[in-house]
Amino acid sequence: MVIAGRGPVVAVEEAAGWAVRYAAYDEETDTGVELPPGSRVPMTVHTPCDLASLTKLFTAVAAVQQLERGTLGIDARVGAYLPEFRAAAAYDITVRQLLTHTSGLRPELPLYDCPDDAARLALLRAEAPSSEPGEYLYSDLNLLLLQYVLERVTGRTLDVIVRDCITRPLGMTATGFGPCPGAAATEDQRRPWAKADRGMLRGVVHDENAWALGGVAGHAGLFSTAHDLAIFCRTLLAGGSYGPARILGPDFVELMLTPPGLGFALDQPWFMGALAGRGAAGHTGFTGTSLVLDPATDTFLVLLANTVHPRRRPADNAPRAAAGTRLRRAVRGA
Repeated sequence: MVIAGRGPVVAVEEAAGWAVRYAAYDEETDTGVELPPGSRVPMTVHTPCDLASLTKLFTAVAAVQQLERGTLGIDARVGAYLPEFRAAAAYDITVRQLLTHTSGLRPELPLYDCPDDAARLALLRAEAPSSEPGEYLYSDLNLLLLQYVLERVTGRTLDVIVRDCITRPLGMTATGFGPCPGAAATEDQRRPWAKADRGMLRGVVHDENAWALGGVAGHAGLFSTAHDLAIFCRTLLAGGSYGPARILGPDFVELMLTPPGLGFALDQPWFMGALAGRGAAGHTGFTGTSLVLDPATDTFLVLLANTVHPRRRPADNAPRAAAGTRLRRAVRGA
């Protein structure tokens, strides 16, 4: 589904295809096992989807809120908040490095293979950078560590932080961590193409590490609808306010969207198309999601899909980039 708009106006809100089409994936024929027509579920503009890494944007906003309140320092050492994370403390990893993916931490850890929560936590606490801190290396671990920092400084779990500080004030009633029974299906998740054997997934987080962590994680786990994400986009484009609600001040929204970006990727034509180039900010998600803000034209674009249904494939970013280019042309011609 797609939703796009400019300022307070939603210009396009359309859905196509199926939220649930397949019962399973047949690895012998490399095809999906289709459900009978009457059992399939069409995608609508109200269908929640697994946001995957778009969750990182909410974790980033929650962190910047704490910067604004003075309870978190942008250049503070992670070890100052989490001394038990001894590797991060030893390498002086900072909050800024977590938000800009410059901590040097590798992309992920096999938390899904750990026998229990204690083993998962021990693995995270002992993880040292795999490259020199200060160099860019995209990593889910950055937002996972940031989750633990936020939970320590606020005394609340991440799901409660996101609900109380972002979604509830903005009226985003369809956004939250799973389970989400009415969501679009994702993958028939099985080894060897996946990292766990879980079967066909619907309404539970697709990401294996987020699943291992109970469905609430700084890098993945949120479900939402196009309408709710439009509210999120309009809030940031308006400097942190939506109607009577204010979740951030304009200066802190600007800080978040100023190069190199805090949590947000900036000016990436590979998924933004022609929207990139003048300060556009956004992110993609593994399940087939993407979000782009273009402050220069006060426009936003959200794509929600379940492209991993019934099985993950190499990402095709051409449709994302094409949608961004079409929106830029439409705005230019307005």
